[in-house]
Amino acid sequence: MDEEVLGPHSGGMETFESLVRAEFAPKNTYLNTASSGLLPARTVAALARAALLRAEGRALDPLFDDVEAARAAFARLAGVPAGRVAAGASVAAHTGVVAASLPPGAEVLTAEDDFTSVLNPFHVRGDLKVRAVPLERLAESVRPGTALVAVSAVQSADGRIADLPALREAARDHGARTYVDFSQAAGWLPMEADTYDFTVCTTFKWLLGPHGAAFLVVPEDFGGLTPVLAGWTAGENPWDSCYGPVTELAGSARRFDLTPALFTYAGLRHSLALVEELGVAAVHAHDLALADRFRAGLAALGHEPVPAPGSAIVSVPGLGARQPELSAAGIQVSDRAGHLRVAFHLYNTAADVDRVLDALSP
Repeated sequence: MDEEVLGPHSGGMETFESLVRAEFAPKNTYLNTASSGLLPARTVAALARAALLRAEGRALDPLFDDVEAARAAFARLAGVPAGRVAAGASVAAHTGVVAASLPPGAEVLTAEDDFTSVLNPFHVRGDLKVRAVPLERLAESVRPGTALVAVSAVQSADGRIADLPALREAARDHGARTYVDFSQAAGWLPMEADTYDFTVCTTFKWLLGPHGAAFLVVPEDFGGLTPVLAGWTAGENPWDSCYGPVTELAGSARRFDLTPALFTYAGLRHSLALVEELGVAAVHAHDLALADRFRAGLAALGHEPVPAPGSAIVSVPGLGARQPELSAAGIQVSDRAGHLRVAFHLYNTAADVDRVLDALSP
């Protein structure tokens, strides 16, 4: 890749490759970002600094500043004001807030075998009508009476990309709301959160952050959500909301915040800054070039992946059993339901593609 981006230290222009190589030095062939992304060097350094604050007994105020910096950076990537972004710990927790807002008997339309965190909170309500259809039939399955459509933008298991424009149109035609999980998309696929009612995203995969943070984007009017998980940090004045009920919730989406895992956000703000510096468009082009190279190599070997055009995730039926062998050889991939799942991200190279293809050769 020869894209040029503004480097964080040089004050000038650096190539995509040189900036990435300055941040990552994997000791193996890591092709498993769909499980978790690698931490940039700047993030590792920030985590160490955050730990020292606690170890040395210093004030933790800078760590709360990190939460707001991370929120603002994610908002820019999502294309929404920071005031519409809630900071939490997991997709499942945010889904639970959305599920709690629905009236008894409401119909929730989902994709078959989508990731559990997008689905389970609707099921455990016990009084909702949850209907699952194949991903490719999601838009056509929206009907009068559908209250909410919940789906991952990119399927975790095999990288298939949902037809979100068709879903938006169908939901609008039938008065349904949309809840889209960008956990397997944000960072390499452009994200327009403003075009859906609710969006959610964990940050330890393609956004390269530590575990323990997830963001929820809500409408300006909060979309009828009740902050059922609100604690003291959800108050308009958090430090005045530590005892007794919160008397004044935040006037922004912060009313849906969970008490933050401060170390996580201390690192996350730097991971998000790197994604911004590189640019999602450049990352998208890089990742897809590698995925397409892999698909072409698979075809030459006689293997046919799950059709997922335009995806950075490639899933190969029947090869999942090769995962332990590949791992032993220093190639990190996943076995998902018997499929070999390979995920390409900004720190991968053509040599990584060729190495896994060589390992899969007869």
